[in-house]
Amino acid sequence: MTAQTDADAPPIFASSFPFPFVPNVSVPEFLLATAAEAGDRPAIVDGSDGRSLSYEALTDAIHRVAAGLASRGLRPGDAFAIMAPNSPEWLVACYGAMAAGAIVTGINPLYKPDEVATQLRDSDSRFVLTIPAVFPVAREAVKRAGGRARIIVLGTGSDGTIPFTELLSWTGAAPRVDIDPDALALMPYSSGTTGLPKGVMLSHRACLTNVMQMLTAMPMTPEDKILAVPPFFHAVGLNVLAGPALMSGATLVTLPRFDVTGFLAAIADHQITQTIVVPPIIQALAKHPAVADYDLSSLRVLGCGAAPLGAELQQACAQRIGCPVVQGYGMTEATAVIALAPAGRPAVPGSSGRLVPGVRARIVDPDTGADRDPGATGELWVRTPALMTGYLGNPGATDATVDQDGWLHTGDIARFDAEENLFIVDRVKELIKVKGFQVAPAELEAILRSHPCVKAAAVVAIPDARAGEVPKAYVVPAQQVAAGELIEYVADRVAPYKQIRELEFIDAIPTSPSGKTLRRLLAANDR
Repeated sequence: MTAQTDADAPPIFASSFPFPFVPNVSVPEFLLATAAEAGDRPAIVDGSDGRSLSYEALTDAIHRVAAGLASRGLRPGDAFAIMAPNSPEWLVACYGAMAAGAIVTGINPLYKPDEVATQLRDSDSRFVLTIPAVFPVAREAVKRAGGRARIIVLGTGSDGTIPFTELLSWTGAAPRVDIDPDALALMPYSSGTTGLPKGVMLSHRACLTNVMQMLTAMPMTPEDKILAVPPFFHAVGLNVLAGPALMSGATLVTLPRFDVTGFLAAIADHQITQTIVVPPIIQALAKHPAVADYDLSSLRVLGCGAAPLGAELQQACAQRIGCPVVQGYGMTEATAVIALAPAGRPAVPGSSGRLVPGVRARIVDPDTGADRDPGATGELWVRTPALMTGYLGNPGATDATVDQDGWLHTGDIARFDAEENLFIVDRVKELIKVKGFQVAPAELEAILRSHPCVKAAAVVAIPDARAGEVPKAYVVPAQQVAAGELIEYVADRVAPYKQIRELEFIDAIPTSPSGKTLRRLLAANDR
């Protein structure tokens, strides 16, 4: 896997998969071509109420929404925001807006008005699609953002809004839009390696490239049934699950939110073959008593992403549910997936899989920028044909994330083993330095979560006069346990400099919508 062009060249880690053919078309063109072949097979099923949309019906709905939006003034290059939980309509609106030439930006429906207004203003969204339950937030956000965006409501509309049913029933022809594959298709928002959320500009070509990269390493077929519980406003939900599933002719089952019994029931009722979740869900599946009440035998593989997963918990979950649990790794700035566990190979506990086709990587010393030797740990840099165009209106942040040679500085500490498996150790800026030694919070968190009395845990750095920094743990207990017992439990499993010096019990660990632990909030509380 490692190749060097000369003695002075850095060690380059490259995918062993052949690069796939990527059609020179837009995302909706590719999807509609797949749909034409799939006909009346189910494309999207609402897991909460059983409503089903065939590929033929999906094609018709996309055309109608594109025409309806164009009639309402949507023009190619306009931003179209969606602030709603997962549903078939979310995807119809997304691909319909794309077919009209729009750039889709997803917004967390749990956001407050100021958070929504910031994204609407930054993206200059001309429309925002929402649901009645959060319509008041959308209305206030549009007002605070300057009032440019028109509101579309799934369900009963209000004065001044556009009912989504009106778009679905539109009978007029849409103007022909010739979409350049290098034009923007999506604009999710990401904090990158640090800082405030920024609009990540993703072209149609980047999105399709990442779909083909994923399908080469982990194929889907028309017989697959894919469960989508990660939100579509996040890369995992839209780019890792919905895109590959629909462009393979598989059936996608949507869930608006996660709860253990609803998730398990959806797998059993719809005979789900694949899905992807985040580490807190793996934790629940490994320990929740309801798992034994459901038939999960249809599940061929369960993926986990968005944050590192400890090998012990990964194996415990796999044993509990009776199918392989594998990990992947990605960034919104790379459209979605950078590495995943390839089909047909045993899962490697603790690994995020292998680089997908076309991706090259380096492991770099985060302090000096010098390349590390194979097997060593350092910051992961990657080059991928699915790279973002840049951050919207923020060339400084773009240059700080992607260097002049096209290397994306991920901000993640990683290593490769001799068999090409990628291991994510932690975040660069969240490493704890104890007397100059680096301590990865994720390692200590995985140990804590393996204790039967621990439901969730997060570890941050706190100042120490002698050591500079030492680890402090925040723990959500599953049952009563003494802090000293947990501190000793970790101490028995790590080097002295890694030992936890303080431990505090809390009610919940703050996480992002994708499941990442927001350690910075806990660290700020300590400061």
